Amino acid sequence: MENVKLNDSYGNRGRELHEPVTEEAIRALLSQAHKEGLHVAVESGGTKRGYGGANEGYDWTLSLKKYRGIVEHNAGDMTITVKPGTTIAELQRFLQEYGQQVSLDPHWPEQATIGGVISANESGPKRLAYGSARDLVIGLRVVYPDGRIIRTGGKVVKNVAGYDMNKLFIGAMGTLGVISEITMKLRPAPKYRSLVQVSVPEGEEEELRMLAVAIQDAMIEPVTLEIVNPAMAEKLTGKWEYMLLVAFEDVERSVHEQEGWMTHHNPEHAGMEVLHEEEAGKFWERFAVTVPNAHTEDEDLCAVLKAGTKNMDVFTMVTRAGELGNNHGIHVEAHGGLGHGISECILRGQEIDVTAVIEGLRAEAGQIGGYVVIKHLPVELRKKMDAWGRKPGHFSLLEGIKKTVDPHDVCNLQRYIGGI
Repeated sequence: MENVKLNDSYGNRGRELHEPVTEEAIRALLSQAHKEGLHVAVESGGTKRGYGGANEGYDWTLSLKKYRGIVEHNAGDMTITVKPGTTIAELQRFLQEYGQQVSLDPHWPEQATIGGVISANESGPKRLAYGSARDLVIGLRVVYPDGRIIRTGGKVVKNVAGYDMNKLFIGAMGTLGVISEITMKLRPAPKYRSLVQVSVPEGEEEELRMLAVAIQDAMIEPVTLEIVNPAMAEKLTGKWEYMLLVAFEDVERSVHEQEGWMTHHNPEHAGMEVLHEEEAGKFWERFAVTVPNAHTEDEDLCAVLKAGTKNMDVFTMVTRAGELGNNHGIHVEAHGGLGHGISECILRGQEIDVTAVIEGLRAEAGQIGGYVVIKHLPVELRKKMDAWGRKPGHFSLLEGIKKTVDPHDVCNLQRYIGGI
């Protein structure tokens, strides 16, 4: 163990750092913490320290970044079992020689670990076609807060018997124990990929909304349908325009046929550019590192928000974020999936203005039946603003599960909704 700084700018750290390299070491640490009444901050790569509660009173940090590697890969069954500290990039590089992939595209794949992605149920623009982390996991090994080890699910895709216990731990922010193994289903790597960028000037963005509706009514099958506001488009492409990102992954002939549909239906006042293969890949690499995390540095106060709404209400959230940013004089980069309903906003500016925009977006989301959570914010400001917003109607169920599994609040105390 080693001493670590208790009050860094993002919190969610303990006074002592532990970096176990075996499951038995994890079990022993949690068992000791349970017996001694200690509170443990659990993390994998540490990129999400700005996500969740504002508790700075942890005794230990249990980091899984050294507990990494492939446990088992069944290429024929298209499944893989890995340790939680393994990064997304490591996984994809390993699977590349088998022509397979994990269908997840979270931010910062070189830093983001599969354990953190699973614990936060993270996803990216390709969620439209491939789903989120919750849709890929078929089995877990979990070390409970008292040191007991359980297995949920199985190691084969056709595992349908009984209640799906996996879903208790996916998205629970590490509050129910430490995930020590993850078994996921895989997909074949695409034979060919492209990205169609359709852009319009500010004031003409309704044309992109109509195009998005037409795409969803058509027979084409994009893997992304992402709307990007002008600030983010400029950062990615140098163009200050609203942009629709429509990606295709399939055999080459199918991809080109779908590009043809896009060309035929391109709005009258819209520009279009098509990126193929390596160019498309490089674009998504740039996209993946646009969002700050606890390892990046920013001169301004920076907040990252995640909004969930009905799919086409994403358009409202992305445009409204820009309007609020202009009203309060802060820089806002925003994007969202018009097929899956998840939006993301990056806010940079002064505290009073960032706070006002967060409150404005939460009010907007509330009016249309959605929500906004704070994914990244310094701890001092998270003390003033609840990262999760209002409690959901099923909060009592979440609270009951936490009390049953972790009655002594060993793991990630107050890291989740309502201070769980």
